Amino acid sequence: MNPPHPFDRLTPDLVQDAMAQVGLFGDGRLSALPSYENRVYLAPLERPAPDHPDVNAVVLKFYRPERWGEAQILEEHAFAQELADAEVPMVAPLRWSGQSLHHIDGFRFSVSPRRGGRTPELDDLEVLEWTGRLLARLHDVGARQPFASRPALNLDSFGVQPLQWLLSHDAVTPGQRAEWERTCRDMLDRVAQHPALCGDAGSPQGGIRQLRTHGDCHPGNILWTPGDGADAGPHFVDLDDARTAPAVQDLWMLAQGERAQRTLQLSVLIEGYEQVRPFDRRELALIEPLRSLRLLHYSCWLAQRQSDPAFQQAFAWFGSDDYWRDQIVTLREQCEAMDQPPLWV
Repeated sequence: MNPPHPFDRLTPDLVQDAMAQVGLFGDGRLSALPSYENRVYLAPLERPAPDHPDVNAVVLKFYRPERWGEAQILEEHAFAQELADAEVPMVAPLRWSGQSLHHIDGFRFSVSPRRGGRTPELDDLEVLEWTGRLLARLHDVGARQPFASRPALNLDSFGVQPLQWLLSHDAVTPGQRAEWERTCRDMLDRVAQHPALCGDAGSPQGGIRQLRTHGDCHPGNILWTPGDGADAGPHFVDLDDARTAPAVQDLWMLAQGERAQRTLQLSVLIEGYEQVRPFDRRELALIEPLRSLRLLHYSCWLAQRQSDPAFQQAFAWFGSDDYWRDQIVTLREQCEAMDQPPLWV
């Protein structure tokens, strides 16, 4: 029998106790929101939040134990608040007595106001252009100063370390291990040809600027509020993966489909982006290396969480011989993609 997972202790009563600890009283309803990495709950309030009279419902985020340290979480919160202060649409954690991070029964948690919205329609070019402007505003703030504690997205953190972990923990099935490892090492050798992802990006051989980014800017982490009001348009959620990276890290996942479609989407994103700040088009050559690193990192992320029953249920297909065989094919395709001329807009 597997030992209990730490999140097994996170009962509805404990969530209510956490709310009471910061002076919040729910109306009895508590809804789990989609999140595999952390545990996130929506709680309508019986009365407005103390010191925040316009907040009538909150989202409580309980951090996965042992993933981030205290200083790294506080940097996430500080970045979110810095964005909000700069009027970049970002849902920042609420603060009481200057504190945004709270503790209960071994868990760290934050409380944010509920902000509704839907997944943006990225086939709409006007939405894409608006999103590009928003990303540029985020990067204007991100470029002000570096992260002190949060890691960078680079060859080591998203490539070498995940490869070493998966091999040392025998995560790959024996029948696929040798070919998978060969393919990964070939892929990482190709990524290493892009100096901006390994070592000092400010060096003469690098030259592509690194800055604080959202880090995981896919369509699910942007919400769109329809209408003509002050809150209309896109806003960001979830800075849990905020890292130092090239600016293009926050753009490439929003361009989907075949090459021609992605080229059009990127051109519109960058058109909106450059209405606010310049975009270094050399970064377009990093899209396929970044995609390759994300694939390897994602496999490691899944493998490291197999003791979590939520992962076992949601990702029951992970870890099979077929999974690793498919990964070999996908990584080979990425090697071929990195040999092709990069997208250019």
